[in-house]
Amino acid sequence: MASSGDPPILAGAQNAWDMLSDEQSQKHITTGSGDLNNILGGGIHCKEVTEIGGVPGVGKTQLGIQLAINVQIPVEYGGLGGKAVYIDTEGSFMVERVYQIAEGCISDILEHFPHSHEKSSSGQKQLQPEHFLADIYYFRICSYTEQIAAINYLEKFLGEHKDVRIVIIDSVTFHFRQDFDDLALRTRVLSGLSLKLMKIAKAYNLAVVLLNQVTTKFTEGSFQLTLALGDSWSHSCTNRLILYWNGNERYAHLDKSPSLPVASAPYAVTGKGIRDAVTGKGIRDAVSSNHKRVRVT
Repeated sequence: MASSGDPPILAGAQNAWDMLSDEQSQKHITTGSGDLNNILGGGIHCKEVTEIGGVPGVGKTQLGIQLAINVQIPVEYGGLGGKAVYIDTEGSFMVERVYQIAEGCISDILEHFPHSHEKSSSGQKQLQPEHFLADIYYFRICSYTEQIAAINYLEKFLGEHKDVRIVIIDSVTFHFRQDFDDLALRTRVLSGLSLKLMKIAKAYNLAVVLLNQVTTKFTEGSFQLTLALGDSWSHSCTNRLILYWNGNERYAHLDKSPSLPVASAPYAVTGKGIRDAVTGKGIRDAVSSNHKRVRVT
């Protein structure tokens, strides 16, 4: 056991049993798709950084908005009852679409819990699209210097808004690809930002989701798609989810996880948001599931 005279890093030591118990007690943020939740071990995990990459039009921003809505699902309906921070570097955040996805989320909740919201006026107030939109803190970022400043400001902001349970950056690499010429400096700056985001995720018990673009890379005599910033960014997240097209269907591929197997699942972008590709099952099914992480040997 650490003594009171130990350095802070030692005074904060945990034992492995407490860590396992803490992980198993964590709730997940549903993606809106039961199939997608399954390959993620239940959904997006708090205290972790998840990178989501893919080509334009495959649904990265749609999934980011969906998570900003779903994190607010009240506890009595199986959610976290938290708020969201959305850092938009590309200008792709559309308020009208956010409203639609909020309506879709509420519709699914009411279908699965048809009478419970009638028990209190607070329950009725929570299940209004306006309430969901009011609990998304939105930051529009127009340069890499603003992005650095915003991430450095996050700790102070989260200290004042302790009910935030997810931070979404859409996209994390946009300004660094456009405006940053010194590649060695860019790598160091991004490494520092990623370490800060990992620290924030653990310290404030929230999920950090980094949306990323793709680029082409010449490998073994041919050009292939790869996530932006490549190897210099490859260790900056706990989990990596790659979205891609398979014919006319959208698929998600879990490419990296410390405890889950590599897996893929189809999903759909509908008028109500992210849903299962075939059955159309929605949040009502995803929230009521209780999947545990699978340990890979």
